[in-house]
Amino acid sequence: MAHVNRVRRPTRRIRIRRARAAGLLVGIAAIAAALGYQLLTSSFSTAASPLDVVRTERRSAAGEAVPSTVWPAYGQAAFVQTRRSQLQAGPNQHAAPIASVAKVMTAYLVLRDHPLRLGQDGPSITLTEADMADTDRRRGQHESVVSIAAGEQLTELQALRALLLPSANNIAAVLARWDSGSVDRFVIRMNAGARSLGMTHTQYTDPSGYDDATVSTAADQVRIVEQAMRLPVFASIVATPSATLPVAGLVHNTNTLLGRDGFVGVKTGSDDAAGGCFAFRAIRWIDGKRATITGVVLGQPGEDQIAAGLAAADAMVDRIAGHPARPGAWAPTTRATPVPRAAAQPRGRSARGQLPLPVARAPSTAGRRGSQ
Repeated sequence: MAHVNRVRRPTRRIRIRRARAAGLLVGIAAIAAALGYQLLTSSFSTAASPLDVVRTERRSAAGEAVPSTVWPAYGQAAFVQTRRSQLQAGPNQHAAPIASVAKVMTAYLVLRDHPLRLGQDGPSITLTEADMADTDRRRGQHESVVSIAAGEQLTELQALRALLLPSANNIAAVLARWDSGSVDRFVIRMNAGARSLGMTHTQYTDPSGYDDATVSTAADQVRIVEQAMRLPVFASIVATPSATLPVAGLVHNTNTLLGRDGFVGVKTGSDDAAGGCFAFRAIRWIDGKRATITGVVLGQPGEDQIAAGLAAADAMVDRIAGHPARPGAWAPTTRATPVPRAAAQPRGRSARGQLPLPVARAPSTAGRRGSQ
């Protein structure tokens, strides 16, 4: 009996040791799983939140990653530069109205769902009586629209040109319904797209940006601009000065910086709530090397809001490139073939009073808040 007990005791000890070892392994596995989950979830985020980016820059041992003099005096701005993967976000990043800069996401989703190659027109979209009624309603609200007719057919490429060049709010709604069946469903997809890109301070409520509740930050918008500019057709459209549509006729790009100072796109925006906004890409030579600067300025004040956004971006790119300030280097210009003064329509009012007549453009475009 004594012999049997001597055998059982060591067996019990072995079992206890094994149980302890198993428990330790389970604990280690749980810790590893937790760490792995954290790493996995962080890998799905395209970048830190805009505010985190700013705080990281300020904690840098060498001071701010970008001199404070780079940023516009008003509003907010952000940019990313080739060979420097870090998104640089200026001070005052907060969710704010973005006006027609929202159309970058609209065009991106349409092209992602209905891809086009350069030279392709894409499928045709037939405009309806309901589209006409929606256009008339928007025109009555002084939104930016292009003239259409029931039964008119726009190719996907033409619709995207109408969306991105003269900034037609009515075509934003047409594309949203064509893509997703309804504007509401399309807006849900816009917000899902924002989340997937790490745009954590962005909320879309409409496909045109006319609604002041469509808000974002400059840093968030740089992310979608970067994605959209990777699509050759999108990049080609926003680099186009003008286009001809079946009913509206000749329409012009609201980005009058295009082709100047290295600017190759992307999208203007302006309204009473948003001020002057501009998502842009410019190509400059910095330290003897070709550099691409993709950025966004929001909330620029001025009597002419579009001009204020364009001028702020132009000056900011100069400072990034290390060029001295060039007073009066850029100012809005009149088109080569101006339309009669009576044909131009007011863009709307701001807190500073009535805005002047806009840069002359084809009479088929009517503009106001949240439109250009």
